Amino acid sequence: MEEKIQFELNGKPVEVLLDKNQTLLWALRTHFNLTGTKYGCGQGDCGACTVIVNNEAVRSCLLSMGEVKNAKIITIEGLADNGELHPIQKAFMEHDALQCGYCTPGMIMNAYGLLLQNPEISRDEIITGMEDNFCRCGAHNRIIDAVEAASEEMKSAAAR
Repeated sequence: MEEKIQFELNGKPVEVLLDKNQTLLWALRTHFNLTGTKYGCGQGDCGACTVIVNNEAVRSCLLSMGEVKNAKIITIEGLADNGELHPIQKAFMEHDALQCGYCTPGMIMNAYGLLLQNPEISRDEIITGMEDNFCRCGAHNRIIDAVEAASEEMKSAAAR
């Protein structure tokens, strides 16, 4: 049964009429045409569908639309600010932390969620925090380096 669901998406208020049991992943991709959030496993295991909900990284394939009422959601498309890439996005590029790119949006959003929770994150905490996001191309070390560099850049920017 469809119902009106209101939430904030990438900084803008939205209201949709959707089945409250539809997953956030499919609503983002089909209703909002935000295809950066990827379908991977559909079970929350791979991390390809990671988005930020109320400042926490979550798997959008496991979240129903009914659970996001009044939430603040950020997707990979909403991470840049006025066309300026976020430090995490820049670091992924600078450290060549992607190959095929399929897992990259989920990796970036998971890393962003980690840094929101812990701006003073250590390399070991990055490794632990990123281990549930899968990259089949083998860019793991570069991903960790990118998150570490982004953490430093974000701390430096906050100090200014």
